[in-house]
Amino acid sequence: MAGFSSSLGAAAGDAELARLLAAEQQKAQLQLKVHGFTELCWDKCVEKPSSRLDSRTEACLQSCVERFVDTTLAVTGRFAQMVQKGGH
Repeated sequence: MAGFSSSLGAAAGDAELARLLAAEQQKAQLQLKVHGFTELCWDKCVEKPSSRLDSRTEACLQSCVERFVDTTLAVTGRFAQMVQKGGH
């Protein structure tokens, strides 16, 4: 019986490790997307770096960030719905 319970413990440990690995992969993917989005907004909005942002650049960056936040919230909400339904 001890062999059976140790097998269950190992399986539970493997499942937990897989869950942690998946969570870390998701974090890494999100960080890559944030970096890419930051670069996209910078390239789109900032013509030449200076010590201050002019009002047009500031408005552009703000709009870009707001679109990113809105999109992130929509994707996160959709993902939560999928998880609740048990889908992928």
